Amino acid sequence: MSLIQITHHDLDGYGASTIVASFAHPDRIVHVPRYGDVGPVVNVELKRLSRAPSAETLLLTDLGLEEATIAFLRRFAALNRRREPGQAHRLIVLDHHASSIEQLQRQGLEHHCDPERPALRRFDFDDPNLVVLIDEASSATRMAHEHRALFAGQEAEPDHAADLATLVGAVDALDLWRKGDPLFPSGLALDEMFWDNVATLVPAGHPDHDRFIARLLIDASAAIRGGATPAELERLVPQIRRRIVDDLMAGASEDDPSLTTRMRVARLLARSDALFHALPDGTLLSFGLDPGTFQRVSDLIMAEGRAPRLVNVQRTGTLSFRSNNGTALAGARLFHGGGHRDAAGGKLPSGSAFSLQDAVSQVEPVLVPPKSAPEDSPFAALRSWKG
Repeated sequence: MSLIQITHHDLDGYGASTIVASFAHPDRIVHVPRYGDVGPVVNVELKRLSRAPSAETLLLTDLGLEEATIAFLRRFAALNRRREPGQAHRLIVLDHHASSIEQLQRQGLEHHCDPERPALRRFDFDDPNLVVLIDEASSATRMAHEHRALFAGQEAEPDHAADLATLVGAVDALDLWRKGDPLFPSGLALDEMFWDNVATLVPAGHPDHDRFIARLLIDASAAIRGGATPAELERLVPQIRRRIVDDLMAGASEDDPSLTTRMRVARLLARSDALFHALPDGTLLSFGLDPGTFQRVSDLIMAEGRAPRLVNVQRTGTLSFRSNNGTALAGARLFHGGGHRDAAGGKLPSGSAFSLQDAVSQVEPVLVPPKSAPEDSPFAALRSWKG
């Protein structure tokens, strides 16, 4: 059965996705930074699931349940009632936020407590395929590990089992702010490492993103288990990261080990289909790339002649245009921006975006109005470019 995970964009959310990937093979992992974006994201999944020919499993981890998300849970249960027997989808929610409990209770939903673990609540949506567990005493990473029987299709690799336990302990101590826990300083060190690397090397949306972060967390946890102090872990991170990148780039014709890690990875990213959407005029649109990454990758793409203009959209709604034909400024002006002819920026009218698809839906009508790009435009030959 296909497994899709939607999780929070923080250390605990990635800790949970690392645990899940150790016991199952998710087809896709979606990271959501803001709880307010969860509703739109899950609604997109609901539309897809309503058309899915076979049953799938959707796993939500570390996402605060606000009204829009609870409404989605009700619609999910209603969708299942319309499905053919044996074709009902599964939905598993593993959360630990007190605000989620308050919202669910405000909606009049009943819950059951485990007598041996009063902090663990199971909410009832009158659908055996919908499991909603909220445990205020655990991080989402620990919940994913403890409740892995709900989604696991395999056992973790024996060599990683102890490292996963260390990861669970460190993230749990940090996320619940248990300062007296011996692993709390290690959790802080993992958090620093996570934020330093989650967006600056292999960005979300790239096929290797989650594998990169998961291995970074597991290898760092192995170092902690081996006795590394936070200061020692900080010194080890560049070595760990280098080993992972060496494996990612193994056999790649475009690799040059003499370059910095970010320069090497930029060459990999520039070849990615998944990171860029080709607009009708040939402009390539990316979403949420780190500014430094976007600068390097866009330069490589333009230098190789695969596109004359690129635009990167941030979640906050800012746009960065790059070009090699003087059209970046023209694009930015359409979004009340400015800058240089080949490097300019603007702002989405809505003020934010929550996904690549959302960014495309907002940028394309403004940047490329219907029938606005003639066949002899400088972008016309690139309309069918796929990367």
